[in-house]
Amino acid sequence: MGPVNLFDLVSRHVSWATFRQTVLTSNIANANTPGYEAQDVKPFADVLQDAGMAMAETSPGHMAPVDGGGSTLETADSGGYETTISGNSVSVEQELMKADDVNRSLSLDLTIERAFHRMILNSVRTGT
Repeated sequence: MGPVNLFDLVSRHVSWATFRQTVLTSNIANANTPGYEAQDVKPFADVLQDAGMAMAETSPGHMAPVDGGGSTLETADSGGYETTISGNSVSVEQELMKADDVNRSLSLDLTIERAFHRMILNSVRTGT
């Protein structure tokens, strides 16, 4: 594994969050469509694992990865939708809560990007 570029990682997360937001808004738009089943995307942690990014012990002072690598984050099961008589499984309240989660994630991405941008600018200005 090569070095992790923080700006690239933030960019990937923003792309993932944007796609998830699109899926969630599609669910909300089809809330009254008979037979429509709510959809969601894989959690970002799973996307990173599929991309081959895993924790690594790069210094003797680091803790060793559990189970030989990757993240062991567990995500909540999104299959708790109730199906209406029309066969629709969209819960607008659940979709809005997920959309709020995406909004918080995007805000965090922006905060991280701004902080590292300031650090880079400060290091260039001071010449260190």
